[in-house]
Amino acid sequence: MRKALFILIISYLGILKSYAQVSQFDIDSTKFRKDIALQLDSVFFKDQESRKQYIQLAQNGADEKQLSVTRSNMRKVDSLNLIIVTTLLDNEGWLGPQDVGMFASQGLFLVIQHANLATQEKYFPMIEKAEKDGKTLSSNLAILKDRIAVRKGEDQLYGSQGFTDKTTKKKFLYPIVDVDNLESRRVSMGLPPMDKYLPGWDLEKYKMDLPEIKEAVKRLK
Repeated sequence: MRKALFILIISYLGILKSYAQVSQFDIDSTKFRKDIALQLDSVFFKDQESRKQYIQLAQNGADEKQLSVTRSNMRKVDSLNLIIVTTLLDNEGWLGPQDVGMFASQGLFLVIQHANLATQEKYFPMIEKAEKDGKTLSSNLAILKDRIAVRKGEDQLYGSQGFTDKTTKKKFLYPIVDVDNLESRRVSMGLPPMDKYLPGWDLEKYKMDLPEIKEAVKRLK
């Protein structure tokens, strides 16, 4: 029997490139549920590929027609992935890295993260339990909690969600609960310091900009 201790480094920037957040999972690949693992590996890579295509087009200055077609394709991928993932979750429960491998388990999370609010809220308790059981990254739970909060018009806890003001084109973070204690909350969930997550982060400037941010959020609605 082969055993390996994997240290996962997941990136998250913008839609899918994130920050390096390290967690440890004791993984024995001989115990994987191979058929499900292969299916979810495909889900993971399709989810990432559709978003990488969109990001590349946007960065290369593609016109709105090209971006619209790519967004439509991304939504189709998300819809098909969601059918696969929700069927598995309803029948099997949460499948951690120990069950299906890193990419496959992360595929489950990403599909729920990219789903609508009702779906996110439905599966949030399952993901919360998975985090407590050591079967998903703590940072996953934090990111999903923030995403649900901003969709409901509430302040976020971990500073993971940003937006672009449609009027001024400025980039902002959504309002944050008790921002003075943000760093300690991020540490508790395995998230990197804000100045690593967002180069140029300035706490005092954020607090000065907060009235402008709140007005920009109103315009989004």
